[in-house]
Amino acid sequence: MKMWRAGILTASDKGARGEREDKSAGAIREILAGIDVEVESYRLVPDDPEQIKETLIEMCDVEKLDLVLTTGGTGLSPRDNTPEATRAVIQREVPGIPEAMRRESLKKTPRAMLSRSVAGVRHGTLIINLPGSPRAVRECLEVILPALPHGLEILTGRAGECGAE
Repeated sequence: MKMWRAGILTASDKGARGEREDKSAGAIREILAGIDVEVESYRLVPDDPEQIKETLIEMCDVEKLDLVLTTGGTGLSPRDNTPEATRAVIQREVPGIPEAMRRESLKKTPRAMLSRSVAGVRHGTLIINLPGSPRAVRECLEVILPALPHGLEILTGRAGECGAE
């Protein structure tokens, strides 16, 4: 049995209409399979802020997942609503996660500065916005994976104090 329960939420108008295969969710599943995380929930919704918010709330409050990774909807398009929907449902922001992803991604492409990704906590669930492309998903997860288990341990009460004496 895996230690952490996760969900993937893809925000994509074309994906929701069946016009585009969701390769980013596949990349997330592949990476999480290599660590102590079980993907128990997957949703593909249009880039609609209300649907994104409702789905995030359901994944956090009803399914009570430890981690929700979103993909898509973090750019500058008028239909990119994932960060706003995420901010509307989280109780506390975790700015270091998207900052680290952008910092490392900037070493590969100047377009990384255009990402509006957000991360935060709703009740006992950590929500992290990832970009929409499979390559960017892999690159960003590579950056945050070393800190993710510790963050989940603290969030879910499975670890003690962080401070070293």
